[in-house]
Formats: sequence, structure tokens, C-alpha cells
Amino acid sequence: MKNFHKQVLLPLLLLAAVLPLLARGECTCEQEEEESNKPLALKYKLAAIASILVAGAIGVCLPILGKTIPALSPERNVFFLIKAFAAGVILSTGFIHVLPDAFEHLTSPCLKGTAWEFPFTGFVAMMSAIATLMVDAFATSYYKKSHFGGAKAPAPASVGDEEKDGDHAGHVHVHTHATHGHSHGSVEDSASSELLRHRVISQVLELGIVVHSVIIGISLGASESPKTIRPLVAALTFHQFFEGMGLGGCIAQAKFKVRAVTIMGLFFSLTTPVGIAIGIGISNGYDENSNTALIVEGIFNAASAGILIYMSLVDLLAADFMSPKLQNNSRLQIGANLSLLLGAGCMSVLAKWA
Repeated sequence: MKNFHKQVLLPLLLLAAVLPLLARGECTCEQEEEESNKPLALKYKLAAIASILVAGAIGVCLPILGKTIPALSPERNVFFLIKAFAAGVILSTGFIHVLPDAFEHLTSPCLKGTAWEFPFTGFVAMMSAIATLMVDAFATSYYKKSHFGGAKAPAPASVGDEEKDGDHAGHVHVHTHATHGHSHGSVEDSASSELLRHRVISQVLELGIVVHSVIIGISLGASESPKTIRPLVAALTFHQFFEGMGLGGCIAQAKFKVRAVTIMGLFFSLTTPVGIAIGIGISNGYDENSNTALIVEGIFNAASAGILIYMSLVDLLAADFMSPKLQNNSRLQIGANLSLLLGAGCMSVLAKWA
């Protein structure tokens, strides 16, 4: 029995004690040696800038072209299906692409200091979602007050005056007219309120998309490995196209003026290419395992994930799926659910390459 302890249990205990050290020893904070080929990598990066720029522009413009393509009009059922698909893409982007990257950066063994033992990724994502809710609520409240602040409800004094005159026919006429005017005003106010809501949603959503688009652009631009960049080009091209559709749908419903639509579309289309250009510029001195790079990328990705998850669930999916148009149409409801699952599924599959 003593020999058994010495020959079997003691080596097992020693192995159990050494395994964590071996596993930790395998993880180095030095930059991984990649198959570096700067000229070829630069060609792929330039191709990525062109393809992502075109795909993003097409994606964001398609829903906006509802005025010229009747089938894509926000009032049509097809628009609901496209928007559900795009919302699934944005939701998947938050959960599958951005949040895991944030966890990877903020839980890296290369981070120095005990402060990073706190689960900052979940905390930042949560606070970002709460902040988005607050901005959403305050911005909507501000726009409503500034828009309807000067409007006054019609005074009922004229009806009372008519009642005093005793003219029954005149009374009926004035009362009906006043009621009609009030109802008409309520409908207009409701439509204006909904329009303001769409404008807030589109602006906050663009903020969330832009933040992570710049980060992924810099990551791609800083890489010198053609093997790493090649699959990213195709994956990010589809990524930007689908995200553009989601944002374009919100912009179309917001009914901005041409100038505002153009600025928002260009801003979205250019963010990732600009990020790639920045990455190319800093690629020589960029260390992805440095404290600064890990903290900045991790926090921005976590914040972006919180914004995207909140916006996709609350402002895009819940708003549309609970609307009377979808609730009263079973076929459209089933189609929207399938479209949502398809969008989330397609974007999840892309996580294999990007």
C-alpha cells in the first residue's frame, strides 16, 4: 500500500500541482509569430477597404431607396421581413462577434494589475445598455417637448358659448367640428411622436455600430499576415452589408432630409475603411497584447456590445414584433420570426472567419 502511494498518488498530486503552471506557461504575451508578408497583406487591406466600402454603402442604401422601389417602402410587409433579418444580424453581432472579443481582451493573462480580476466586460456592457436606455429616453423626451411644447390644445370655450345661445343645430355642428379637429390633431401628434422616436433610434444605433466598426477596421489594418486577413475580407464585407441594411431601415423610417441621410450613410460606410487605414498607419508599432491595446479594445467592444444588444432587442425587434401590423397578421408574424432567425444564424456562421 505504501508503494502504491509513492508510485501512483504522489506523481498524480505533483502533476495536478504543476498543470496550472504548465498551462499558464504556454500563454505568452509576446506577439505571435505570423507568416508576415507586408506587400501581399497591403494588397488584401486595400481590397478590403474597397469591398467593405461598397458593401456598406449598398447595404445602407437599399432600405432608403424605398421611395424609388415600392417593394422596399416601410409600409410594405417586405420591409418588416428585411428589418427583422437585419435586427437578427445586429443582435448576433453584439452577442457572437463583439462581446466574446471584449471578454478575450479584458480577461487576457497579459493584462497587468489585480483590478482586471473584476468582470469588467459584463459590467461595461451592462452600463452601456443602461446608458443607451437613458439617452434613448431623455432624447425622445427632449425632442417631444421641443416639438410639441408650443402646441396648445383647442379650448372648449366656443362650445360653451354655443350652448348659452341655445341654438341646438349650431351646437351640434360646433361640437362635431371640434371633436373632428381634436381627433385629427391626435393622429398627427402620434405620427410626429413616432417619427421622432425613429430618429432617435437611428442615431443611437449608428453610434453603436460605428464604435465597433472602427475597432475591427484597426485590427484588420494592423495585421501583417495574409493568412489572417484573407478570410476577414469576405466576412467583414458581408458583415457591413447586413449591418448597413439594419441601419438603413431605421434611417428610412426616420424620414430625414436628403442631407442628413447622406451624412449618416457616408459616416457608416466610411468607418471600417477609415479604421483599416488607421491600422495600416500604426501597424509597425502596434502591439495587440499591450496593456493599452487590450484595455481600449476591450472596453470599447464591451460598450458597443451593450448598445447593439439593447437597440436590437428593445428598439428594433420589440417595437416591430409588438406592433398591431404584425400582431394582426399571422403570416407576417411567422415570416418575421423566420427572418430574424435567418439573420442571426447567418451572422453567427460568419463568426468562424471574423
